[in-house]
Amino acid sequence: MAESRRDPIVRTVPQPADMNGNGDIFGGWVLSQMDVAGGALAARVAKGRVATVAITAMTFVEPIKVGEHGLDLWRGAEDRPTSITIDLETVVQRRTGNTDIRVTHGTFVFVAIDEEGKPRAVPREAMA
Repeated sequence: MAESRRDPIVRTVPQPADMNGNGDIFGGWVLSQMDVAGGALAARVAKGRVATVAITAMTFVEPIKVGEHGLDLWRGAEDRPTSITIDLETVVQRRTGNTDIRVTHGTFVFVAIDEEGKPRAVPREAMA
């Protein structure tokens, strides 16, 4: 893929309902947002349906607070015959500043699927 690694896929702001018992944003919510972002990119690359088949790495670097300014998900991608591996990182800006802070990073694997849910080839032009 020729797009920049720092192109945002999704921008969202966590809400109070997304908090865990410590008052930070629940890691599962962040993971879900990353999966949605990765799936959207993978579907665009695969030109059709995809399914998440693995999260091969996931690191929570810093907590995310309610109302942090923007939750940007960034990526890089590597294509295989039927799957797409996407490296995602979550970047926030604290309420009191404008510096980007990387708070998570993970590696997600998606497989291109057909109408019956069976693996299919990723279009060759997507792999260039």
